[in-house]
Amino acid sequence: MKWVAAIALLATLAMLAACADNSVAIRKGDLPAEVIAQPQDFLLVTVSNQPATLAAAGSTPRAYGASGAYVVGATAINLVAAIARDYRLQPVASWPIDALAMHCVVFRRPADRMLTDLLTQLGADPRVRLAQPLQTFKTLTGYNDPYAPLQSSLEALGLERAHRVSRGDGVKLVLIDTGVDTGHADLAGQVVAVRNFVDHDSEAFRRDLHGTEVAGVIAARANNHIGIVGVAPAIKLTAMKACWQTVENVHAVCNSFTLAQALSAALSSGADIVNLSLAGPADPLLEALLRWGLSRGIIFVAAVPASGRIEGFPAGVPGVLATDEAGSSSDTRGVLRAPGDHILTLTPGGHYDFASGSSIAAANLSGVVALLLSHRRLSNSQLRALLISSSSVAQGSINACAALGLLDRSVRDCAPAPHAAQTDKSAEH
Repeated sequence: MKWVAAIALLATLAMLAACADNSVAIRKGDLPAEVIAQPQDFLLVTVSNQPATLAAAGSTPRAYGASGAYVVGATAINLVAAIARDYRLQPVASWPIDALAMHCVVFRRPADRMLTDLLTQLGADPRVRLAQPLQTFKTLTGYNDPYAPLQSSLEALGLERAHRVSRGDGVKLVLIDTGVDTGHADLAGQVVAVRNFVDHDSEAFRRDLHGTEVAGVIAARANNHIGIVGVAPAIKLTAMKACWQTVENVHAVCNSFTLAQALSAALSSGADIVNLSLAGPADPLLEALLRWGLSRGIIFVAAVPASGRIEGFPAGVPGVLATDEAGSSSDTRGVLRAPGDHILTLTPGGHYDFASGSSIAAANLSGVVALLLSHRRLSNSQLRALLISSSSVAQGSINACAALGLLDRSVRDCAPAPHAAQTDKSAEH
């Protein structure tokens, strides 16, 4: 009978899904401590993966890319096992990347094999779609004395007037960073979902500094009689932890695998904006995920690395809105500038402090983008043109109010000056 065969097929697929990662014996999101401590001993490999999705009982199986449970196909499982055997690699973590139709595996290299030699051989293996080092990325925030003079970004961004027009309502922003203090009074109700691709420690998630700082700049609540106001106080954040604080607590660190998992989740979450306040080397897998998202209209905001140049991941990926501090000595063309020096924001435990860096500038830009998208849906190129046109020569920063005025001439509080009105007519359409 057909229904008996259908049930048997679903049962078989369910068994495959349950057993798919037995060869790596580790859950998605779990990385052994040694991977974090010694990334040079590991590499990342992907193979093609084109399984059917698992449909719920009583439903019709959907095609790849739909909302079913994406699983690892038997072919991908066999390829990973064969590659591990042929190169004497030990798998330690894996997961299927549905957006790219790949299965991604982190392998430990043999102690007697050079990483460069392995990558060369794997790169020439027709079974392998991608082979690369497990690269490391860092967030880009500095920490300043809490008694330093306050240099508010509200005036530079024109926020008081901009908030009469838009506060970010209805815009979905994914913050890929460290964890966030979701219990901070100035973030009450602002973080609607959290994901953790580093560990399962919810308390450590809420103690993380960098993500809390960035979230505060973007989304701190307004008019609640406490603390500060975020650039887009009506936005709702999804906080995805792909980075962890260093012992010194000066930077946070991420790697290719944790970032790829978070990006894949962000792509499937319906995000309008993804904030990436971090920087590192060029990374083929992460770049492929960003290109996929850009092709579907997702806006990616990135921090410019310490070099001040648009290079590496994520700032160097074409289409990404790369951001540096207003007043930075770098004059790289194509870099957007936003306040990033001595910005008062949130810190874990319900506290406040000053922070500086392109991470903070990127957070300010993400908030301004949210204000614009909440007022009108825009393409990446339209957003870039508006942001460039809004930049104040005196302040050297993008300006939310000016951008809204250029976008909508009926916004009287933010009406552009006559010469600015001619700057970019395409951004109105």
